[in-house]
Amino acid sequence: MPEPGQIAPDFTLPASQAEGETADLQLSSLRPGKVVVYFYPKDDTPGCTLEAQDFSRLAAEFAAAGTRVIGISKDSPARHEKFCRKHGLGVTLVSDAEGTTCEAWGTWGEKQNYGKTYMGITRTTFLLDGEGRIARVWPKVKVKGHAEEVLAAARAL
Repeated sequence: MPEPGQIAPDFTLPASQAEGETADLQLSSLRPGKVVVYFYPKDDTPGCTLEAQDFSRLAAEFAAAGTRVIGISKDSPARHEKFCRKHGLGVTLVSDAEGTTCEAWGTWGEKQNYGKTYMGITRTTFLLDGEGRIARVWPKVKVKGHAEEVLAAARAL
């Protein structure tokens, strides 16, 4: 997993929004703006929906802080678009169908749930400064209050 102070691994992946737009998004092209990159397991599941809604509810405040919010999962662009429309999401969702970005960022690994072990995305958030360096990492995120904490960190950066 990349550490604070390191340049974030770049990626170019298909991004989707509620408007049905899909276009490739290259992380490094967002400089010099600050960026929140949050990895989440799956569209339209309770925790992932709440997290996306929380970031969407605060989208204008993130924008005012000069910060773009990007969510990443292995779901397809079409599934992301449906998820955005269904819940009125205002964040950009990026599809890492091959899982290479999840692996590069250290968010793909072994998980356990109800005694079952499986491979999946660990809910993790990264805050990047305007130079593309990782300013802060939140591993194994608990959703409640998380978006507010990330917003406070973005404002302080």
